Amino acid sequence: MTVTVQAMLAAANAAVPRISGLEAVALAERPDVLILDVRDAAEVKTTGKAKGALAVSRGLLEFRADPEAPTHDAQFDRAKTIIIHCASGGRAALAGQTLKAMGYNDVRNLGGFKDWVAAGGEVEPG
Repeated sequence: MTVTVQAMLAAANAAVPRISGLEAVALAERPDVLILDVRDAAEVKTTGKAKGALAVSRGLLEFRADPEAPTHDAQFDRAKTIIIHCASGGRAALAGQTLKAMGYNDVRNLGGFKDWVAAGGEVEPG
């Protein structure tokens, strides 16, 4: 059976709760929260990123999130709440579903970087 991107997104959106920019900004103040930007490096460089966010392009996510991988990033911690965003929310939803499959239980989709900015979230250079 062939799967379409729309079906993949529907499944990902069902698995990963969507939160508002205001919720994300409030949660980001907690020490047990990781803001994860899965946009490509060129996008992050152009617009900046949420203050304190970890930028890992969607294509490298599994390699950075897997504690058994030699490329693991220690900022990934299964005990943390992970708030993911991209440019509009699609890559974030798919990335969230992947992280859940990898054992990260508290994963939330902020949607797009614009949602962070609109909610008054601080931005730093990318």
